[in-house]
Amino acid sequence: MAYTTSQFSIDTGSRGPFGQIADFLHTSIEARIMRFSRRDQIEALEAKSDTELARMGLTRDQLAQHVFRDRFYA
Repeated sequence: MAYTTSQFSIDTGSRGPFGQIADFLHTSIEARIMRFSRRDQIEALEAKSDTELARMGLTRDQLAQHVFRDRFYA
């Protein structure tokens, strides 16, 4: 019978220069993703009633397309 575990820990104090570079890259990429996330805009539109969305010319299935209209086109 074999036993496996998925627990691990990272000791950030002894990672050396490559570990510090990896930490910096991870932090930078995560910050960039959060900065360019548009989830808050989608949530604001989802909170509106169907009547309010209709006044804006939108339906619920068009919300993501509307929020990302400057990035994608169809």
